Amino acid sequence: MLLRVLIVAIFMLLSGCTLTPDYERPALDVPGSYMQPADAGASIANLEWWNLFRDAQLQFLIRTALAENKDLRVSLQRIREARALLTFTRADQYPFIDGSGSVSRERPSKILFPGSDTSNNYALSANLSFELDLWGKLRRATEAAQADLLATEASYRNVTISLVSNVASVYFLLRDLDARLQVARDTVNGRRESLGIIQARFDKGTVPELDVNQAQVELAIAEAAVSAFERESVQAENALQFLLGRNPGPVQRGLALKQQVLPSDIPAGLPSELLQRRPDLVLAEERLVAETARIGVAEALRYPSIGLTGSLGLLSDDFSDLTDSDARTWNLGGGLFAPIFNSGKLKAQAEGQRARAEQAMSTYESTLLQALREVEDALVAIRTYHAEHAARQRQAIAARNAARLSRARYDGGVVDYLEVLDSERSQFNAELEESSTQREYLNAIVELYKALGGGWDPAG
Repeated sequence: MLLRVLIVAIFMLLSGCTLTPDYERPALDVPGSYMQPADAGASIANLEWWNLFRDAQLQFLIRTALAENKDLRVSLQRIREARALLTFTRADQYPFIDGSGSVSRERPSKILFPGSDTSNNYALSANLSFELDLWGKLRRATEAAQADLLATEASYRNVTISLVSNVASVYFLLRDLDARLQVARDTVNGRRESLGIIQARFDKGTVPELDVNQAQVELAIAEAAVSAFERESVQAENALQFLLGRNPGPVQRGLALKQQVLPSDIPAGLPSELLQRRPDLVLAEERLVAETARIGVAEALRYPSIGLTGSLGLLSDDFSDLTDSDARTWNLGGGLFAPIFNSGKLKAQAEGQRARAEQAMSTYESTLLQALREVEDALVAIRTYHAEHAARQRQAIAARNAARLSRARYDGGVVDYLEVLDSERSQFNAELEESSTQREYLNAIVELYKALGGGWDPAG
């Protein structure tokens, strides 16, 4: 009979209905192409990160960060937690069977129960409990837990992509600071030498004291720049070590900034690919799936529920009699619970859950808009920084030549020292900007790679 009850219960479970429709991806306003021009071909996001960054030292730093970064470890443990919660929630769809056993020895009061004697009681039983999923409450709860798990996995991939791009960006900043620090040190050496020459000329009375003071000013500016770049370089090293999950300290360098090679062709693919590739979009959609499924859970709570219970056991006052057929005991039962009046509590709960699903929908749409914006921003940054860096290179070449000519004209007594100062100041700034725009161009490629969801396989 117990077997028949289980068969009937399972049939009712499988044939039960749900009170809300299954999730379907909402219609989204996804453009057919990006506004900014991009190279044709498969998206650069299809490249694994180790094929994008060719600097061996940068690859080593990224691998270290992926192995040791603390935030990434937290995200990984959240996947374990979500997987356990899914198993916990799914278990409610199946019967629970528990075993129990007891041994007792008692002697009632002979005053109250004359003639009573000491007795033993031995019991073994198996207990069954099962809720029929008539309205799909348990299935919807499982769907929500499954979506939560997928969301945490997407969050892990999102942290991974952000970590890879952050390590690359900070590394490029560090190499840029190294380059600018070298420019500043070279400038200090040059200006210190110039100050010595001008001081000697002043001592001989061939140049005014103003030239000495102006040379001192420019030397101090360059020396201050050295101190600033040294400070920023150490801070960048500390930031990079933090991403690596290590204590603050120096970071070994690889290729110089000018030696960094990233792909010359940078295709972006189609905007629709972001829905599957960008993990923050996958995360936002899975949260929408979970909140939508929980509407079904909330609605099912407003309807009757049926639970089945049963037990099969052995009961005897002598341990040796437990195997006797007369010691068998069993029972079957069913219970109905139906909410009748609760001052609108369950209705309000369902309405609140629908509002949470609407919030998740708006978040999903907002995340898509942010993704499209980030791709467009990265595309225009790549194009404009590439052109700007080329202009800065030409500027630096011209500034170095102008400074050389101005120095020769000053030494020949053709111009005053103000022209030399102006040309050397232009050279100093141009060389700093040349390095800075090189870094900005590399960072723009990194940002596009991140914005497109590069670094992981969406089918993996």
